Amino acid sequence: MSKRPISDQLAERVPPGQHLVDNFPVLSYGPTPRFNPKKWDFRVFGMVEDELRFSYEEFRALPLSRQRADFHCVTTWSKLDNLWEGLRTIDLMARVRLKPEARYVIVHCDGGYTTNLALAEFVGEDVMLAWRHDGRDLEPDHGWPLRLVVPKLYGWKSAKWVRAIEFTFEDRRGFWEVRGYHNHADPWTEERYSFQEDSED
Repeated sequence: MSKRPISDQLAERVPPGQHLVDNFPVLSYGPTPRFNPKKWDFRVFGMVEDELRFSYEEFRALPLSRQRADFHCVTTWSKLDNLWEGLRTIDLMARVRLKPEARYVIVHCDGGYTTNLALAEFVGEDVMLAWRHDGRDLEPDHGWPLRLVVPKLYGWKSAKWVRAIEFTFEDRRGFWEVRGYHNHADPWTEERYSFQEDSED
């Protein structure tokens, strides 16, 4: 993993304990899922008035947005100025009729991976369901055909191979959150591990 020095200009964009990289390391649990556009779909369910389902073609026809955002991995590397293209979650939410009790989001992915977010963070202006990175379609190992991008949280919250969004009343820890990682994952306060949650009370 190639590291590069942090200039004074960039220091304010790099959270504590992080170093910069120029490449985009691949970190995954388990094999990369295979993608079949004829069978792939995307669901929205849980505490909604009407469940939604999109085929691959229908999902790719939704409004396209572009944004630059930094990416911070809990394993201490950061990659700055990523160009992401896809559907902003706030644009998805324009099609969702939430029940008033909904408070949390569970992200479901191929391969059995899940992660959890507060609803308020899921609908952040910089949160996106992306299918392109730096001008090219996502590579399979980086989440093709769809990954969530949550720039303000550590990278495991930016789940790869996303297939469904579930809205819930109660929080429910995801794959890494039940395996010792912090439930919130703010890189600026180094919320890396679940044992830190006890010390925050």
